[in-house]
Amino acid sequence: MAMQVLLLISSPLRPLLLRLQPLSIPMRTFTACLLACLTMGTVTAQNFTPQRPGFLPPTTESVDSNQPLTATNCLVKLIHSARIPSQVEGMLTELKVDEGVSVEAGQLIAVIDDEQARLMLALRQAEEMEALLTAENDVNLRDAVASEASARAEYKSYEEMLKSGSIPFWEAEKKRLDADRQKLRIELAELEGKQAKTTLIAKKRSRELAELEVKKRQVTAPFGGYIETRIAQLGEWVQPGSPLFEVVQMDKLRVEGDVDALRFPQAVVKGAPVKVYVQTSADAQPAEFNARIDFVSTQVDLAGRRRIWVDVQNVQQGDEWMINPGMQATIVFQNVPELAKR
Repeated sequence: MAMQVLLLISSPLRPLLLRLQPLSIPMRTFTACLLACLTMGTVTAQNFTPQRPGFLPPTTESVDSNQPLTATNCLVKLIHSARIPSQVEGMLTELKVDEGVSVEAGQLIAVIDDEQARLMLALRQAEEMEALLTAENDVNLRDAVASEASARAEYKSYEEMLKSGSIPFWEAEKKRLDADRQKLRIELAELEGKQAKTTLIAKKRSRELAELEVKKRQVTAPFGGYIETRIAQLGEWVQPGSPLFEVVQMDKLRVEGDVDALRFPQAVVKGAPVKVYVQTSADAQPAEFNARIDFVSTQVDLAGRRRIWVDVQNVQQGDEWMINPGMQATIVFQNVPELAKR
């Protein structure tokens, strides 16, 4: 019986009872010891509060409000980075730029064989000119109007002769029908003019499509930036979607990091003034920029921090830029009430 109760005892008390069990102790005394151990184990279990895995209890350390609100360990990142693809199939006949060159938005950087496209454009332009001349030609309409006026005047003279009885009725009726026929010619000329204008619109659209085909073969930079990588080679046959260049924007970069969202929640807002310090080299003073918060995440992580970023204007120094992607930075808020009191 004593051994069965002993097995129920919690592990911290079991070694002590195992030492007592071999001794010659009266049964009543041994039972009392077991009851005392059980009571101690129950009290210990009631006072023990298990913690959930991964849960960190809040600390009682107070945050120094005199220290500025700062986002440390921020990282400089690219805002725009794109691999410029080919839109058409063909041979790459011209490369206007090479790696390490700065380009402007819309600058021509490569040409895919466009001889056939240009010939098609010239054909569509000629067809459009022909349609334009046809649409502007109103000779048939003016001729129909003049013919109708002449036939109507001739019918009026025959009508007078019919009243005097000098001609039979059927001759006057014939002139009336000729005048009505000339009126139908006017309507036909007007309809042909509308058809010619519609044809002109269709020819214009055909010419625009031909211009688009030529434009697709002229690869341009989507934004001002820096040619980071040239992927295609001169004379290479490219397919639609084949990357030709990788262009990155360097005149404006993004500094992104996390900031304490619980310390000064009224200060972590979009548009808040900040100072950005970027470590450009190991032995130089950080580059300083005045900026404003451009983005504040709506999510708070388990550490009570929110993601923010700031866009800063980069400065070109000769062929190099002052800051580059991958550099570490610090964001210091300037709108914290405690800082304004200083």
